[in-house]
Amino acid sequence: MGAATVLQPLLSCFSGIHVLVVADFVPLKPAEILHPLILWSLKTLLRPLQAGVWTIVLTSVDRDDLPDGGSGHFAQTVQAMKKLKPKIMIECLTSDFRGDLKAVETLVHSGLDVFAHNIETVKRLQRIVRDPRAGYEQSLSVLKHAKLRKEGMITKSSIMLGLGETDDELKEAMADLRAIDVDILTLGQYLQPSPLHLTVKEYVTPEKFSFWKEYGESIGFRFVASGPLVRSSYRAGELFVKTMVREKTNAAAAES
Repeated sequence: MGAATVLQPLLSCFSGIHVLVVADFVPLKPAEILHPLILWSLKTLLRPLQAGVWTIVLTSVDRDDLPDGGSGHFAQTVQAMKKLKPKIMIECLTSDFRGDLKAVETLVHSGLDVFAHNIETVKRLQRIVRDPRAGYEQSLSVLKHAKLRKEGMITKSSIMLGLGETDDELKEAMADLRAIDVDILTLGQYLQPSPLHLTVKEYVTPEKFSFWKEYGESIGFRFVASGPLVRSSYRAGELFVKTMVREKTNAAAAES
């Protein structure tokens, strides 16, 4: 089984997250770039598809300059990939689309298997870590809507540790994610990418990461990947997620 993570080629980034480095791009008008970029995506994705990859994670830079935040690009790419390889498992790791729930619906009805959006940190640290246009409640709303609008949709989120959060704050964030039925959680160590970014407040021990995995699964997450080097598209849960997708597909087939 193969897996690949692909950064969608949306040509500009308006993310203001204070812990992330993304190359600057020159923004173009949507009409000038969408169709060529869909074709570019498919040509790029054909290589891993032909090489036997069965799991694809699609992600992108933020496109707050586009009316739909890039959801249409995601959706068209997913649909085309499913035509090429119907059994491939596709996860989309998205922005919050500025809280636009119609954009969320466009994507969840495209045929993807896992809808992923990261809350990034605990509630208290949102304004320090994330762009002011993003927000804790807005992210929860996006994840909740993805779950509600498509029966059986698997949802996933991620939190970085070491930014100054307390144990109680992390437990609160995990409880909030479970309250909207998020299935999968990844926890990883924040690492400062440049001197201009937020400093690391704590290096969390491997033992503590193991504790959080056990705790998360004890409160209802179907899978928790937790470790210093774990990231959003971490593949340790690949087999588990694929099993979840297969169970969902089989259940839908049985009902029909």
